[in-house]
Amino acid sequence: MTDRGFNQLMVYIDQLGRKIELPSSPKRIISLVPSQTELLYYLGLRDEVVGITKFCIHPEEWFRSKTRVGGTKKLNFETIRELQPDLIIGNKEENEKDQIEHLMQNYPVWMSDIYTLNDALDMINRIGALAHTQQQALFLKLNLEASFRQLEGLNQNNPVKTAAYFIWKNPMMVAGQNTFINDMLSKCGLKNVFDSDARYPEITPQLLAEKRPELILLSSEPYPFKEKDVQEFQAICPWAKIMVVDGELFSWYGSRLLEAPPYFEKLFTK
Repeated sequence: MTDRGFNQLMVYIDQLGRKIELPSSPKRIISLVPSQTELLYYLGLRDEVVGITKFCIHPEEWFRSKTRVGGTKKLNFETIRELQPDLIIGNKEENEKDQIEHLMQNYPVWMSDIYTLNDALDMINRIGALAHTQQQALFLKLNLEASFRQLEGLNQNNPVKTAAYFIWKNPMMVAGQNTFINDMLSKCGLKNVFDSDARYPEITPQLLAEKRPELILLSSEPYPFKEKDVQEFQAICPWAKIMVVDGELFSWYGSRLLEAPPYFEKLFTK
């Protein structure tokens, strides 16, 4: 803790290893990431959160009532200035580096950097500490650990299946290695057939057929795959099982993770 006049500031470390000085209890928080916005709601920060993005659709009451500061990758700096935040919470992948660096010149900005479930649990702990909601964050973390342990226990008795997870249609894009989605696939007992270093590589129908995945998962976001898309992929890989899946439960790393293990169990452990 450091003293600056009458203001006492606490020092926190974000997931990029940066030191952030914050008021002892932040009262005006802006969240720039949908999954972390929902986490802040779960932690009980109803009054403290003053700004969210236009993609922060959960909870619905906040989507209707909170001030929107633009999109995750196109922020409205004037709106942010008017809200006078004492804390901004972002994410390395979701937000644009140059915009975040601009905000860092004027406000405390805490950044997450998430590739695995363990990273998400660490983020929940750290946000609980900086928002002074440690008890709620610990309760969430313990519940998630128990739920995913149970899921992995169920998968131990099932053979590992190969899978391709699509996030976009034209061009075809899939989740590769070193992504949170990839870690969720592994928790489901699945092996990602796209194991290159590229995080979200573009692929061709020919490459998809060559990889011969047993499962093809078409995500509901960011591209809104529908049942009508199944036939197109079935023509490419007639042997594969094609499924339209809830993208939020594979890619959101906040409190929505509570819904993920039972959803995965229903999908894959039959």
